[in-house]
Amino acid sequence: TTTKNPRTPSVQCSFTEQTAEPARREVLHRWTADVSALQSCGQFTPHFKLTSALENHMVPPSLTDLYRDAPVCSSSDLLFYLIRCVEEVLLALTDAGLEVWVAAESSSHQSVGTLLDKLESASPEKPETDGPQPNLMNNFLFIFTSGTTGLPKAARISHIKAVMCMAFLRLCGARACDRVYLTLPLYHMSASLLCIGGCIELGATCVLKRKFSASQFWKDCVKYDITVFQYIGELCRYLVNQPKTAEEVAHKVRLAAGSGLRADVWKEFLRRFGKIQIREAYGLTEASIGFVNYTDEIGPIGRASYFNKLNLPFEFLKCDPHTYEPIRTDTGHCIKVSKGQAGLLVAPVMFTNPFLGYAGDKAMSERKLLRDVFKSGDVYFNTGDLMLQDHRDFVYFKDRIGDTFRWKGENVSTTEVSEVLGCLDLLLDVSVYGVTVPGYEGRAGMAAAVLKDGHGLDGERLYSHLLHTLPPYAWPCFLRVQTCLDVTDTFKQQKGRLVQQGFSPDTVQQPLFFLDASQKTYSPLTAQLYDDIVSGKIRL
Repeated sequence: TTTKNPRTPSVQCSFTEQTAEPARREVLHRWTADVSALQSCGQFTPHFKLTSALENHMVPPSLTDLYRDAPVCSSSDLLFYLIRCVEEVLLALTDAGLEVWVAAESSSHQSVGTLLDKLESASPEKPETDGPQPNLMNNFLFIFTSGTTGLPKAARISHIKAVMCMAFLRLCGARACDRVYLTLPLYHMSASLLCIGGCIELGATCVLKRKFSASQFWKDCVKYDITVFQYIGELCRYLVNQPKTAEEVAHKVRLAAGSGLRADVWKEFLRRFGKIQIREAYGLTEASIGFVNYTDEIGPIGRASYFNKLNLPFEFLKCDPHTYEPIRTDTGHCIKVSKGQAGLLVAPVMFTNPFLGYAGDKAMSERKLLRDVFKSGDVYFNTGDLMLQDHRDFVYFKDRIGDTFRWKGENVSTTEVSEVLGCLDLLLDVSVYGVTVPGYEGRAGMAAAVLKDGHGLDGERLYSHLLHTLPPYAWPCFLRVQTCLDVTDTFKQQKGRLVQQGFSPDTVQQPLFFLDASQKTYSPLTAQLYDDIVSGKIRL
């Protein structure tokens, strides 16, 4: 347990399945006997209840069941009994090189260190050090991101951004008493900085799931008394596509926070799973600009209120519909769009919105910046996202420009997929892009390929190649075989027409193929297969 009062003793420890189970019965026996003795002597103070702080993975169910129904006691009594509990696993901890400390002035066990007595004897003078002074703008960690163009890049995350991320759950309405269910991979900023960091800031319990399971989701929520969970848009769609269960209405979830939730899934989610507040948000790995939809309005990613813009300034710029480059006036400055028009979201680079760039080539970082946007010398971060602000100041996500699209909650780099496909000796040229599919969020991958002379399309070989080189979400779901690819005068691929034609056999005259995972190959896409995909009979 932990307490905010430094004078109140606290113990922090964790148990594994191997060390905790042999001690369980003995701990229960000691606890019951000793508390009974305290009660008989009138030394029992009912103002603290012992509960498990981490039920998932850290503490096995048998031990958490013991703690859930534990008696109540004073903080000093709690310290005494927790140290006795730790004795059972102390030898294993010390053998593993771990130290156990207690926030108290004394300890009943010589192997458990104390902190408060050392704080009392510490010098009030600031220690001299030759090390660098702490700076909130310094690099805190690296997080890889697909970005809006090109290959994944290692984004530098500053300390100030990490601190700001910790406020996310509180902004969404989470509280210290909440139990937050996290099923997203921890290499995502949303899971690590927003959720884990948010739980630390709140003092809330975080229940980690090793891997997301749609069939087990609501069962876990009931089992662990979940009150808050974090999502990406695809996660919610997976849940509404699951068969109905008793647990989906028997849970205690009151709040869901995340991003990428499509309006139709949003409506169905609320209709089916009860009175859950949705807090849809928008954010970026590289920059601090973001929005939170703190209302019950379905669809927007946030609301651009006066205070929002005061704390984290941003603008929506008019851009070329083909190149998506900002349109500039004769003076070289950019133009703001009017409300109701889609524009490119940009934010000034400043202390509360730092951009430390990417590790490696500085030119790669420079491409994310716009200079002399409204006046000479100013610098703005280009999000690469098209947004629309309506007359009520709600902000809607419209599209992600560049060579990246989102599929199954992940950013897919067309450059990376093209390079992987280009390694096959049967392909002469390839162009990768995203196409919309009814009933799905984001865009499914599609490739237009030119075969080398004397080669036919080997679907099984192509499937095997993708299996060993790319994650499943990056595999092209559709393939069209062409004799050549359209390019500009500067030899850049023209994808606009390809995106518009999609994957319909009625529109595309060239041979079309469909990723058939059950057969581990690319099969010809017939009109019947197309109808089955669009109707949802065949799931991608």
